[in-house]
Amino acid sequence: MIIQASSGIVEGTLRNNFWLEIKHGSITTIEDGIAQNPEKIVTGILIPGFVDIHCHGGGGAYFSSSEPDDIVRVIEAHQKHGTTSMLASLVSEPIEELIQQIKRLDPFVGSSAIKGIHLEGPYLSHARCGAHDPSMLRTPTIKELQNLLDAGQGNISMITLAPELEGALEAIDFLVEEGVVVALGHTEASSAIAEQAIDYGATLITHFTNGMPKLATDAGTITEVALDDDRLSLELILDGVHISDGDTQEILAVAAHRSILVTDAISAAGNGDGNYHLGGLDVEVKEGIARLVSNRTLAGSTLTMDRAFLKLHKDYKVSIEDSVNSSSALAAGEIGMGNVGEIAVGMSADLLELTHSGKVVVINS
Repeated sequence: MIIQASSGIVEGTLRNNFWLEIKHGSITTIEDGIAQNPEKIVTGILIPGFVDIHCHGGGGAYFSSSEPDDIVRVIEAHQKHGTTSMLASLVSEPIEELIQQIKRLDPFVGSSAIKGIHLEGPYLSHARCGAHDPSMLRTPTIKELQNLLDAGQGNISMITLAPELEGALEAIDFLVEEGVVVALGHTEASSAIAEQAIDYGATLITHFTNGMPKLATDAGTITEVALDDDRLSLELILDGVHISDGDTQEILAVAAHRSILVTDAISAAGNGDGNYHLGGLDVEVKEGIARLVSNRTLAGSTLTMDRAFLKLHKDYKVSIEDSVNSSSALAAGEIGMGNVGEIAVGMSADLLELTHSGKVVVINS
């Protein structure tokens, strides 16, 4: 298949008037000029498919489901909104239940849009548990982590943990040696502990400013370190609820180049308002905002990546190149996904069009 594009983000740079050829799902050629008899003409801006490294569900289903059809429903719900690569995120559960959930996801990794598994917990701070069931939280041990990794058969790509927990630094060291990305989150760690965790190999902050101190109270905390330390990438949930406008502007002013857009989506994404569950907790979604019934704490989001991308690019006036970096390339690179997240020769032909009307359209190649 040959696609003619008036413009697009190629290898991270805006390029005009070019064509590309796709064979067996991969980009084999990119050339300037006009192609003869292209099968597809893109008049908007060609961009790579979105990469979401923090997503729990969508379309009325969860990745934690025991039903394979539910896992497919989640994938399809987000593919409609431009997500072509993703991590399947699981919340805090008993270890044996997590192991079963991991095993059910294993066949989907690499054979679908799922490129790996993300464990958000159960190694989180009780004080910052957010929408995680506090009775499920625990401290990490190497033996337990090894059992989880064994269940994943190499498919666990990222684990979120709170670095102030007993045994957390040793856990970070172990996980990094095993090739797992360590994200710091649901934490109230001091700046000193945060710096230790980074030295041990942590490279990411889970949903920055959520489940941790806010910017206005960040002195001497992990939040202060995360904003200042270029060794860390920052997940951002840009749904207009999780991060205030002022905080978003402050973050982008100093860290746009290391900000990663994520959805942290629950089953309600693409499914409308109503009553839902997250783990064993009841959730009410009203006007697109998900909160625990028990205490009104935010419980993930109903966000999709196209909305997050457009908010970053249109509302916050971030360049198209930097917006693509935050929604695709940076996340893929952080997790080591290989051939996704960028338009370049040899990359997977996961392509979207940002139309002149400001919509994101999936291109089926």
